[in-house]
Amino acid sequence: MPELPEVEALKDFLDENLVGKEIARVMPVAISVLKTYDPPLGALDGSEVVSVRRHGKFLDVGTGGGLHLVFHLARAGWLQWRDVLPSGVPRPGKGPLALRAALTGGDGFDLTEAGTTKRLAVHLVRDPAEIPGVARLGPDPLADDFDRDSLAALLAGERRQIKGALRDQGLIAGIGNAYSDEILHAARMSPYKLASKLGADEITGLYEAIRTTLEDAVERSRGLAAGRLKAEKKSGLRVHGRTGEPCPVCGDTIREVSFHDSSLQYCPTCQTGGRPLADRRLSRLLK
Repeated sequence: MPELPEVEALKDFLDENLVGKEIARVMPVAISVLKTYDPPLGALDGSEVVSVRRHGKFLDVGTGGGLHLVFHLARAGWLQWRDVLPSGVPRPGKGPLALRAALTGGDGFDLTEAGTTKRLAVHLVRDPAEIPGVARLGPDPLADDFDRDSLAALLAGERRQIKGALRDQGLIAGIGNAYSDEILHAARMSPYKLASKLGADEITGLYEAIRTTLEDAVERSRGLAAGRLKAEKKSGLRVHGRTGEPCPVCGDTIREVSFHDSSLQYCPTCQTGGRPLADRRLSRLLK
């Protein structure tokens, strides 16, 4: 799933390649992709792209007509830039193409989604705040005003595991499954630790891990073409997706806890005092 660093890099890429150009037509291909109907997509025809912004994991393409094409790539979605788009109108089918945005110069981009579970969402609105997922977003962890005390205030009273708290978009925007694993590894913290039980030093360490992990990932992705971002994300991860490999910090074997639709990875030596975590569904929480 694209998370804050990849979406930030896509925003920068689109800012360079899309702003100032004119939209010829936006064509939905998958039936499920378009979540709004007023205004219609035809209202974008002939409009100039004037801005590209990021709201958490949402990308917001603003036009001179005051409309915003906002999309969330979900778990298996991606953006593919094309210097030359295929001619003709794309036909619905079983392929990954979900939506095509054609520019008057012949270039543009496709939104694609792999797999059979379709969650990629596109909205055309006058104000991004009209979208429930955007309206509920918590603060951006890379914002200038997001400091250590801001994090402490958010976690106060959060009686749930820190892993789940970090992934909650209503609490903090943009962090998903992969980077929550990376952050907790950098903070040397168990994913099962209760957020409300963090001490002052632990909150400070967690804040520093959030900023450093995300800023480093953004910097690694900066300037890359859209097609190279997935590979860059994978290569930069130290624990997520690396079950069975040695921890790059201590050399212990990276372990995994599986859930019905996801999994987490961690290092026992760095994060849990050497104790393997049992499946959350079968054991009490390890603090």
